[in-house]
Amino acid sequence: MPIIDLYEHSEQRHNLAHFATLASLAAADGVISEKEKAILDKFAFKLNITDAEYKEVMKKENKYPIETPHSGEKRLKRLFDFFGMAFADNNLDEEQMELVVKYAIGLGYSPQKASLIIKKSIAIFTGKIAFEDYQYLMDK
Repeated sequence: MPIIDLYEHSEQRHNLAHFATLASLAAADGVISEKEKAILDKFAFKLNITDAEYKEVMKKENKYPIETPHSGEKRLKRLFDFFGMAFADNNLDEEQMELVVKYAIGLGYSPQKASLIIKKSIAIFTGKIAFEDYQYLMDK
């Protein structure tokens, strides 16, 4: 097997874990709204999640660990995606907020840094900005 096949497999595993985390956030309040489902569908396409993987992830008993990317930009991108899902219904409830905090820490941010990034992100996401703008603001 060529080394590139191993990389692609590993990347797909990371994508699946990221998608599973997004799905957990969407289901945190017990219901996946139509808007959240539409966003999950977009992420499934973007992350190359198969129909079988999608169905497996959506089972309530499934729990996937948070995969931490080594790149700071990839970690921030995953957090950006996570906030996109959190704000899909224009509401960040208490359960979702707990997941956001756990996810940020799970991605490798210290609790203090996670708190700062979350505070900034909540302020930013009320205005819906592009990732490049988000990244710029997070680096400040």
